[in-house]
Amino acid sequence: MNFNLTQMPQRNQRPRTHGITMVMDKGLSIGEAKNFMSIAHPHVDIVKLGFGTSFVTPNLKEKLEVYRSYDIPVYFGGTLFEAFLVRNQFNDYINVCKEFGISYMEVSDGSITIPHAEKCAYIEKLTKHGTVLSEVGSKDAAHIIPPYKWIELMKAELEAGSSYVIAEARESGNVGIYRGSGEVREGLVQEILTQIPEEKILWEAPQKEQQLYFLELIGCNVNLGNIAPSEVIALEAMRVGLRGDSFHLYLNKENA
Repeated sequence: MNFNLTQMPQRNQRPRTHGITMVMDKGLSIGEAKNFMSIAHPHVDIVKLGFGTSFVTPNLKEKLEVYRSYDIPVYFGGTLFEAFLVRNQFNDYINVCKEFGISYMEVSDGSITIPHAEKCAYIEKLTKHGTVLSEVGSKDAAHIIPPYKWIELMKAELEAGSSYVIAEARESGNVGIYRGSGEVREGLVQEILTQIPEEKILWEAPQKEQQLYFLELIGCNVNLGNIAPSEVIALEAMRVGLRGDSFHLYLNKENA
């Protein structure tokens, strides 16, 4: 850090497996990716090329090399996995990941219906080729999954080999673990945490209020995802109590 402050929380340092920040890149140019990395790379753990953007991104290999030069793993959005799967091109998906040097893969079923045993089989197969993150929750706001089912699905996917289970929220943060207004489904989140280790959950939290909720609930080393590139520095400041919303989280009472 740039200067000394007392009463600061202990952030895990990169390379970290807990307290990670996953950034969603929805179409940064190569120059923008370089600029983004130049300022934010110490606070970024994974970059996701959102939904199917990797299919239409020009000079994709060159862009991936920007992130690779900073030792930042990149993966293609789960929607791309589903696009391959629905076309019966699962093996092609594996080959594409190999061709582009992608060792992180997301397995999701937010846009198509996959029997859960089959989804877990895909997770198991992909663990032979890299690190798997699997997403739980529907992108359909009308499809409400009860808490016991979230827990059941997450447990099975972790057992199948997922390194993290992603709690669905979309890039807008208004489905899955959130209501249409963006408000956290607190009962759902807290019930999930009774059964699933928090260090194994990656909470999609694109909105500041959502990020703050999880920081207050779990602490500065909570796993957060779908963070906009322009918000990474602000999030890291909030993680350590250097934003108005989180200012008093780590101060001794006599200093509060």
